[in-house]
This record gives sequence, structure tokens and C-alpha cells, in this order.
Amino acid sequence: MSKITAPDGDDASRPPRVVALGGGHGLHASLSALRRVTTDVTAIVTVADDGGSSGRLREELGVLPPGDLRMALAALCGDDEWGHTWSQVLQHRFRSEGDLHGHAVGNLLIVALWELLGDSVAGLDWVGQLLGAHGRVLPMSSVPLEISAEVSGIDPREPEALTTVRGQVACASTSGQVRSISLIPEDPPASPQAVKAVREADWVVFGPGSWFTSVLPHLLVPELAHALVTTRAKRVVALNLSPQKGETEGFRPETYLEVLREHAPKLGVDVVLADTGTVEDAAPLTSVVGELGGRLELADLSRGDGTPRHDADKLATALERILTD
Repeated sequence: MSKITAPDGDDASRPPRVVALGGGHGLHASLSALRRVTTDVTAIVTVADDGGSSGRLREELGVLPPGDLRMALAALCGDDEWGHTWSQVLQHRFRSEGDLHGHAVGNLLIVALWELLGDSVAGLDWVGQLLGAHGRVLPMSSVPLEISAEVSGIDPREPEALTTVRGQVACASTSGQVRSISLIPEDPPASPQAVKAVREADWVVFGPGSWFTSVLPHLLVPELAHALVTTRAKRVVALNLSPQKGETEGFRPETYLEVLREHAPKLGVDVVLADTGTVEDAAPLTSVVGELGGRLELADLSRGDGTPRHDADKLATALERILTD
């Protein structure tokens, strides 16, 4: 797939600057696609993970949770032997009966560089150079965060009663329905490099990914949220292929946008990208997209293997069409 150049009015030799927001598998999918389209990609990643290897390192060392940052770096590795090898190394998890069990090699590498350099962004940049990453990875905040969610339906006897659930893992795996989220601390500091990247971007891509625990948290970091609302960049929202149990169970395609508007009422949207197989009736979705000031783009985006995951090549084709329109 050919790389595209900057929008009209800019230096035609410069690739478009694209910022992708999210975390986990959803951000991995968008980055895997975007690095096929442009050579100037910056990932801004959530830092609220409290489970698994990331949670253990966060609790023991007081560092940012490295897991979602690691996955973003792995997604930006190239398709050559060097890229494939380092992506596998980064994602490799130890299997043992001891303390190393479950730790990802990439998590340990990232945290080691943080301790040596005393700078989370510099550490990620060094890992990116080692991998030959096709882009940059930044944390959305300079401090570890905790997600707090208001959840209904946990008690079946009171389906409308709200319960406060704390922690990313607890919010993502709740048996109820997440209604809204907030961050702890309430007004966390944004990563200055992340704010700068958003202000200088040509395009900002939200999603796909866990809506409440990976996508929306960016809009709750005040300085980053202000940059996302006021940037000159155009904004793309890539919708998920299916709801997640608990977190977005029962969501229709337009529900994602309604929730986005509730958490960031001043945010405009230029394009919403959705999978043709997911949208049974485009009319309600088109209506909400129009209310946000954007247009709807439908495309075949699924892997087609029965899993609710995006195909990187199909997503790249759709994003290339959007970025060049």
C-alpha cells in the first residue's frame, strides 16, 4: 500500500501527521493499519491498566502501567524479519512457577529504561528506536490513573441502581452496564508531548477499542481534552465491530457516539468509520453522525474469521481513502 502525503495547502512531500488514541487490542489494530498508510503516526495511550503484568509492576514500582504502551509499540513494528522478531520478543510472556510468570518481556524492558533514564517518554522513544518502530508512542498522562465507573444492573433486584466500580479490570469485566466514567485523580496532568502531538496533527483517530476504559479516558484529562477539541486536525471515530459484555453490552453503532458526546459535548467529529456487517440500519447512525458534524463511511473491516477484530489491511484501505479525501 502506498504512503499518502500531506493535505492540500501543506508541504506535498510531507506525510500526514496522524494521532491515534486508545489502548490494548483496539489501538493495536488502528496502528497496524495506519503505519501502512503514513510514516508519521503517534499513538497516545491510556495509563489506567491495573491488571496482569502491568498491574503488578505498577503496584510494586509505582510506574505507569506499561502493557498498553508495549502493545502500541509492537503494532508499529515493520513487516520485515526485524520487525516481526522484535514484535514477538516484546509480546513474549514468561511461563514459570515463580515471580516472573505472566510478565511480558516488553513490559520489563520499558520499565528498565524508565528507571535508567528517569523519563517515561524518553524510555519509550528508546524502545521505539530499538524496534525500528514506524511511529511514536506516548502516554496520555504523566502519572498512573485509576478509572471509576458508575454501573447499573449489578444488583438484579434494583436494575436501575448505580454502583461505583473502581479499576480498569473491574470496569471492563463488570456484570452490569457501565453508564459513565471518571478518572482518579480527577484532573490528571497530561503528557506535554501528547498535547503537542494533537495540536500539530492533521488527523486524530479515536478507536476502535474498549470504549469506556480505552477510548473515553483521553477526554477526561483536561489539557489533552482541550487540545482534542481545539486542534485544527480532522477527527475520525472508528467504531467497534461488536459490543463488549458489561462495558458496552447492548450498544448499537450510534450508542458509541452518544456516549462520546455525553463525555465530551464540545468535541466535533469529521468522519465516522463503521463496518458494513455491523450496521443493520444506517439511518439512526447517520443521524447521530450528522448531529456531530460529520459524515459516515461504511466499509468491510472485519477479519471474517468469526472474531470481532479488524483486519489491518482492510482498515488501512478505508483509512487511506478517508485521509486522502
